[in-house]
Amino acid sequence: MVYGCDELRQRNNNGFRPKTQINAVFLLIFGSYVRLVSYHATRMESKVITSPVDMKARVALGLRSGDTVRVWQKIKEGDKTRLQAFEGLILSRKHGDEAGGTFTVRKVIDGVGVERIFPLYSPLIDEVEVIRRSKVRRSKLYFVREKAAKAVRKQMRNLRAEKPGKDTKAGKLEEPEAPAAAPEAPAK
Repeated sequence: MVYGCDELRQRNNNGFRPKTQINAVFLLIFGSYVRLVSYHATRMESKVITSPVDMKARVALGLRSGDTVRVWQKIKEGDKTRLQAFEGLILSRKHGDEAGGTFTVRKVIDGVGVERIFPLYSPLIDEVEVIRRSKVRRSKLYFVREKAAKAVRKQMRNLRAEKPGKDTKAGKLEEPEAPAAAPEAPAK
């Protein structure tokens, strides 16, 4: 039910009395939930909030899962600001192109996977460069985490299996052979 301003003056719901400076007051009742909605018609001012981010340019990038991107982020240290790059694979895009849209970027540093979630319209992001576009058949590439871990384990197994310098026959260490010397050119 919605009550207008005149009806609210007559009703006294839980001690609520509307103030006189409010032009219109509405009381919305949904079951046991009561919400007061007020509108100030005389104080309505148009406030235009401009974003420091070029939103159309960010949408025009068309970021998708599978793209390799380089994100230049502003880092503030003391009174100076510098740019730092984070380059990796986009694992997911969430919340579309609306104000809360985000994208997750993954890169591997020293054998450790690092993922960062960037807001699409963050003013701390200076630039987003698309380095490579890939055709993928998934919208979320979370399986890449497990594939990368399996590849690292396989490499570690191969390194353990190929330990150089062992001779399996006599139990002696093999010495590497010296490369054959190239014949010298005759002096003229």
